[in-house]
Amino acid sequence: MAKRNDKSKQKSLAKERIIRLFEVADDFFKKSPPLANNCIQHARKISMKYRIRIPKPYNRKFCRKCYNLLVPGVNMTARIYRGKIIITCKTCGNIRRYPLSEKKLNEK
Repeated sequence: MAKRNDKSKQKSLAKERIIRLFEVADDFFKKSPPLANNCIQHARKISMKYRIRIPKPYNRKFCRKCYNLLVPGVNMTARIYRGKIIITCKTCGNIRRYPLSEKKLNEK
């Protein structure tokens, strides 16, 4: 019988692929935004298939409604209001609010 792959190896490989797809999407966005959005959708499918989370810095780089790559000033706006970062997608109009940490609030 052939040896089966470990699930931990599969998950670590899937996580590397997700990170690589996000890096490639950043490069592709300048040339072809639809191709970059396709990379994001592919990364999401990989994360759902292997049941792993997309790492936090990459998780905030795409819209949860239309799954487009968010680039400040091009297709998103970011504001700070009452201790929250408010990100608005210009493509679909979706709004996401992320709380600022206490450390960042005290620096002001």
